[in-house]
Amino acid sequence: MTFAWYGHLKFFKDFPIWKTILISWGIAFLEYCFMVPANRIGYAEDGLSGFQLKILQEVITITIFVGFAILVLKEKMKWNHAVSFFLVILAVVFAFYDKE
Repeated sequence: MTFAWYGHLKFFKDFPIWKTILISWGIAFLEYCFMVPANRIGYAEDGLSGFQLKILQEVITITIFVGFAILVLKEKMKWNHAVSFFLVILAVVFAFYDKE
């Protein structure tokens, strides 16, 4: 999804916006073909809650985006980005901490 949403900033800059949108939708469609069944399996068969699935998806997405931003977009990670990333990881810990 990272490439679908942000790849055009580097690779499709000169494309008309409508072409960029179609390309992005095509890339995103492939991910949805994997994510929808994975969420269903995680929810129904592995006993994850909807909240847990979402926060897990967010930390995976942000992890991939950090690599993408550094390697592809050639951006530097600043201290506030690192702290923000740490807090998201902390959110995952809290989301999976379930003592009833």
